[in-house]
Amino acid sequence: MSNHQSFSNATTQWAHLLSAQRLGSTKTPKAGETARSHFHKDYDRLVFSHSFRQLNQKTQVHPLTNQLGIHTRLTHSLEVSCIGRSLGMMAAEKLHDTLDNGLPTGVSPADVGVIVQAACLAHDIGNPPFGHAGEYAIRDWFRQPKPQAILQNLDINAQLDLLAYEGNAQGFRLLVRNEHHPDKDGMRLTCATLGAFMKYPWLAAHSNDVNNHRISNNVQKFGCFESEASQLEALAATLHLPRSEQHDGFARHPLAYLLEAADDICYALIDLEDGINLNMLTYTEVASIFYELIGERPSSIHLPAHMSVRQSLASLRARAMMRLVNTVTDAFVTNNDAMLAGKLNGSLFDHCEADVQNGINRAKQLAREKIFNHPSKVRMELMANQCLHRLLDAFMPLAWAGNQAAPMTVPMSFEQQRLLKLLQPHLDEHRRELSDDHYHNVLNILDFITGMNDHEAYRLAQELQGHWGTVV
Repeated sequence: MSNHQSFSNATTQWAHLLSAQRLGSTKTPKAGETARSHFHKDYDRLVFSHSFRQLNQKTQVHPLTNQLGIHTRLTHSLEVSCIGRSLGMMAAEKLHDTLDNGLPTGVSPADVGVIVQAACLAHDIGNPPFGHAGEYAIRDWFRQPKPQAILQNLDINAQLDLLAYEGNAQGFRLLVRNEHHPDKDGMRLTCATLGAFMKYPWLAAHSNDVNNHRISNNVQKFGCFESEASQLEALAATLHLPRSEQHDGFARHPLAYLLEAADDICYALIDLEDGINLNMLTYTEVASIFYELIGERPSSIHLPAHMSVRQSLASLRARAMMRLVNTVTDAFVTNNDAMLAGKLNGSLFDHCEADVQNGINRAKQLAREKIFNHPSKVRMELMANQCLHRLLDAFMPLAWAGNQAAPMTVPMSFEQQRLLKLLQPHLDEHRRELSDDHYHNVLNILDFITGMNDHEAYRLAQELQGHWGTVV
């Protein structure tokens, strides 16, 4: 195949990948009607959604912190979206110069930027209360003896959805099912934005295995529950995503690599700053990583002596971000063919300069050692685990009420009837009801619980234990 043919085919592939078709809609998108593109509308729909607002009191790293200035999932998502926009625009500008036919007709670098920006805005929208600690708590609950009776009645894919529960899959469910368009089918975001959002476009069964209702502690990430498998298939067909060589799922959309890089940049730079503010890390520890990411010696960067620690970090962070955005977008263009073929191994950082790789890895290692294992964070995670287990203990038996194989009394007890009253407004809003389909009952209850923010979940768990009026 000639280079001209390769470039032409690449442009055609990108035309599919940047589709403005809305998942769940049969209308053909019209381009150029207004300055506000279909992708800008995606961003706006996300900003004004209930699920996005709930991120304001959901954990980024530190659950239920009362210290001002510490990141929540909302502020984190906003910052990731800003970096994602820069990555998308710069990558598209560089890519345009390498493709024989340039970017697809009617698509500008600014369009690519806002696609990545919108996807980044949504990247944590499915996270349960208390962040990753919440995911671990849900997985752990389904591995306890009580739920085993119901798990035995579910097929293998449904079991894996629960035993390996993933906020990423919950996010896809929110976007394509729960956050309703006035008609139906979720938010009806464009396929390009949903593709960029999907870091793991495969099912739990494609990356995990189960034996006797037990799953390895080394849970592998996935991005779609069995309940939304048809939506994933439709999305992949529209975008022309290739099948993965590692499993039966799909390969990532190339822009998902930029979303992942934007998230990692925030993780490496800004989350460490929170560690300083909470006295978990020192300025010296964090600044040394920033200097490595900048690619210069401390002696070559002259910061005014009157700068505070916060101002100094902000100055170094800005320099580091500039270099990372430039380096990552270079790696994106260099590896364009591999991404289009679904054959890129690792993240874009794995294809950057050695000092950039080392700086990112040092940042992650420092966070693991001194933030994630800090005694104050461990205590809060233990509290979060107990909190979610209490909510699941209370509400989840409603999923199999009336099922004679499960340890339930029939009719419902007074407590179960009142719990159903609390759950009912959620079911009514989404035009659902509990039925004989236990898998979907479980997911509907998880929608209710994981949709709470940290404070709502904590308060309700306290009230269910008889502690009236206990708030955070």
